[in-house]
Amino acid sequence: MSNTPHTLPPLPYAEDALDPVISARTVGIHYGKHHKTYVNNLNNLIADTELADLSLQEIITKTAGQASKAGIFNNSAQIWNHTFYWNSLSQKGGGEPPLILKQKIESSFGDLDSCKKELATAAMTQFGSGWAWLVMNGDKLEVAKTANAESPLSMGVKPLLVIDVWEHAYYLDYENRRIEYVNAVIEKLINWGFAEDNLG
Repeated sequence: MSNTPHTLPPLPYAEDALDPVISARTVGIHYGKHHKTYVNNLNNLIADTELADLSLQEIITKTAGQASKAGIFNNSAQIWNHTFYWNSLSQKGGGEPPLILKQKIESSFGDLDSCKKELATAAMTQFGSGWAWLVMNGDKLEVAKTANAESPLSMGVKPLLVIDVWEHAYYLDYENRRIEYVNAVIEKLINWGFAEDNLG
């Protein structure tokens, strides 16, 4: 049985790739400290337990909603959420989604602007720490928001992309101006190609 079964997944780009929307300093602290700490915490929490050899998603599923395993759930879900978040961003992001995703967006929301507006509203109205998601529910796209470490994995819907609205995701660059961060991410960094890949 491995003592460190979970490792910090590599960033899909350099730490300064998202500048100027998200600074290298923010990415360095967010990824190199916050994300890394969740990995370290999880490995410590599951060492020599029945969860030690399970995948991240199996751990999340097995511990969701169990008060006695809240620490394990929170750390495992935050590893998964953050990895998904880094992949939801691209230095060549924003703009128009690929055709298949665009058609899905138009059939679900009417048009791309309505989808982006719903995503921004979810990100802005998530009180406190959390996440704003584009998800597929059956054959329809929807926007969802989750608090703290919760994710669509325990909601029976398929996540396509996410925006992190924990303060550590934006405070060094935007202070309390969450709306500026959210709008900049949607317009300049959102990785529509990753969302299309997740349609499956």
